[in-house]
Amino acid sequence: MSSPTRWINQAAALAVKDGQVCLVTSSSGRRWVIPKGMLEPGKTSAEIAMQEAWEEAGLVGRLQTAPLGTYQYQKYGGTCLVTVFLMHVTEVADDWPERDVRTRVWLQPEEAIDLLEEAALRDIVQQSMREMEVDLLGEPRP
Repeated sequence: MSSPTRWINQAAALAVKDGQVCLVTSSSGRRWVIPKGMLEPGKTSAEIAMQEAWEEAGLVGRLQTAPLGTYQYQKYGGTCLVTVFLMHVTEVADDWPERDVRTRVWLQPEEAIDLLEEAALRDIVQQSMREMEVDLLGEPRP
């Protein structure tokens, strides 16, 4: 009989500015990810997404109220369930808490999607970029 899944709730920010997506290196430096972290007592998912965007990437902005979606991955001996929020970046700092640990890059959405390992996260990014194009242009791009 298998043991029950241990769920680890996380929140993430898909940070966008001028049509580009921000990715950061994982703490190990081996993968490209979006800023994310575990939920903390007394803080909402949205607050954690904003906090992680600042700590991991030096970004300040405003979050879209409704999450873009969720994805799962295995880590810490359980399954991480990540709620992803779209963040419209208003400030990009030159110095931030994890600057010495992580590299920050700005990429076109297609380039960012190619670098992300989690298929469900790639789907969330792709879908959100389509929706942004509709919002910005009033109609989808061909």
